Amino acid sequence: MDKLTFGWEEWVALPDLGLPAIRAKVDTGARTSALHAHDIEVFGPAAKPKVRFNVHPISGRQDVSITCSAPLVDRREVTSSNGETEQRFVIASTLSVGEQEWPIEITLTNRATMSSRMLLGRQALSDHISISPTEKRLQPDLSYDVYHTAALKRRAPKRALRIAVLSREDNYSTRRLVEVGDARGHTVEVINTTRCYMAINTMAPEVHYDGKRLPRYDAVIPRIGASITPYGTAVIRQFETIGTYCVNGSAGITASRDKLHAHQVLASKKIGMPVTAFAASPKDTSNLMGLVGTAPLIVKLLESTQGKGVVLAETKKAAESVIDAFRGLKANFLVQDFVKEAAGEDIRCLVIAGKVVAAMKRTGAEGDFRSNLHRGGSATVVRITREERDTAVRAARAFGLGKAGVDLLRSTDGPKVLEVNSSPGFEGIEKATGKDIVGKLYDEIEARVKPQPSRRRKA
Repeated sequence: MDKLTFGWEEWVALPDLGLPAIRAKVDTGARTSALHAHDIEVFGPAAKPKVRFNVHPISGRQDVSITCSAPLVDRREVTSSNGETEQRFVIASTLSVGEQEWPIEITLTNRATMSSRMLLGRQALSDHISISPTEKRLQPDLSYDVYHTAALKRRAPKRALRIAVLSREDNYSTRRLVEVGDARGHTVEVINTTRCYMAINTMAPEVHYDGKRLPRYDAVIPRIGASITPYGTAVIRQFETIGTYCVNGSAGITASRDKLHAHQVLASKKIGMPVTAFAASPKDTSNLMGLVGTAPLIVKLLESTQGKGVVLAETKKAAESVIDAFRGLKANFLVQDFVKEAAGEDIRCLVIAGKVVAAMKRTGAEGDFRSNLHRGGSATVVRITREERDTAVRAARAFGLGKAGVDLLRSTDGPKVLEVNSSPGFEGIEKATGKDIVGKLYDEIEARVKPQPSRRRKA
């Protein structure tokens, strides 16, 4: 390496941590380098632990915060210049100065009272570096402007993430989320939604689990069962309050689960769907059926999932009987037009981040008008039209869902949205299409958690 001369303060970068510009005080009296960090938490397996922390790289700018993670090298007792001793986490990173880079070790500590966000100790000063203690910034200048531009996101390194999957089931989808996340170097923790409880306050909202406060996650992937929608969405709202990125937000899940609300949302966005009617009074049965059309009709419970609570009434009399039966149970239901030309088939489009990443055609079991795979239906890969793709994307966007299964019927007057599923399973569509759908979901999560440029302050 070419010889360098450092003053008592220099501009440096820590590219492995996503810190492209930071002022460091050079201190040959200190053995180890130190970085200002807060919200420090250890995560990952005990054999290969990692540490996640936040850095305010600009002194006096608490609004500029970069989340970092790195493998944990050690935990050491460090004595500061004022004689205080503390246990600090130690990480390894690359130090970049000018056109040169070399590995160093860094301890993490709170330097909020210090003017320099970083201290460079003897171990970081290689043999090719000499010190001129009366001068400063002898190496190329950097600028904090990078934290206010898109370059911040472009330069951000891929880092190990801490991700929570909210799920009560050990099924294919949950296992795939864990396996693919682990293979990418992330730590994925499965959290039973119903065992979460919340501290709701203005200063420090928290989510607790099994007697402990849950740590800060980079992302939450909700897989909320229909039976616990109200409580599950309350837990997601709490994560949203904390500021955690949730793949699907609480509002979108709530709206998509209520079939009446969902159809009203679709109608408001002028998205095609089967003609639908809803009424509370039994006196309105004939008028309700008249709004939809002639038999056959679909009568569907508002809380129906996986094809349960969905009945095909082939005659007007049969429809009246089913409606009377549902009303007798004090159940809320919809009456819907039956799209005959669909012939027991529908198309499931898997939408991630505003793109259809896979599509399959589901065909109902012999004699069953419902195409749900849970009810014995079969699935094959299908090529969808541009109109079908556009409809699926618009439907997912209408609910603000980052991940959605949009079920379409092919009718004579274009695609009709049957349902928007906020917790679609991955097994059927991955096996039918051969695509790594979960990997595409992690691509989006990794892109979304990269640091965002902050606003410049007016002079």
